Amino acid sequence: MVKLSRISEIRRKELRQAAYSVLQTEGLAGTTLEKVAAYAGASKGIVLHYFRNKEELFEHAMREANAALRLAVVDRLRQARNPRERVEAIILGNFEEEFFKPSISHAWLSLCAEVPREPQLARLQAAFHARMRSNLLSALKELVDRPDAQRLALGISALIDGLWLRMGLDPASVTRDSALAQTLNYLDLHLPPK
Repeated sequence: MVKLSRISEIRRKELRQAAYSVLQTEGLAGTTLEKVAAYAGASKGIVLHYFRNKEELFEHAMREANAALRLAVVDRLRQARNPRERVEAIILGNFEEEFFKPSISHAWLSLCAEVPREPQLARLQAAFHARMRSNLLSALKELVDRPDAQRLALGISALIDGLWLRMGLDPASVTRDSALAQTLNYLDLHLPPK
């Protein structure tokens, strides 16, 4: 039985990754179970065997994407030596070159557009924002008082989300370097000098 469940998990992971890849190129409106199945080299019936419907598949695709981004942030946090570097690590991790690109931003926007209509996506989005807020507050509280830390955490997370939105809507208007510069400049303006 262990082998079957491992094969099942591998297949589910392949389908989640396929769904996310199709979302990057087709957007939510153009992503169908048939296209996901074709991308994964499977049938629509196989997709429906592992996921009840398109919405459940998208939820898992969003989890997959955010898990990869979370790992990038965690890797950078491990290298940080002080609270300021921890905040910078969170910022840098959210703009990793392999993630901060138009195709991924388009997929993210497509999924976020469904948040008001899909409770499971709304819960995921709330959890992701709560994790970022918690990570930021953990470091910022060591640098400024709590009200300022809360204000800065909101400002930083809003900048990150806004720059991802800009990347999705007008890729020529923002680069990874400009996004990093904008967010790190905001941090410098609001923290005591190094």
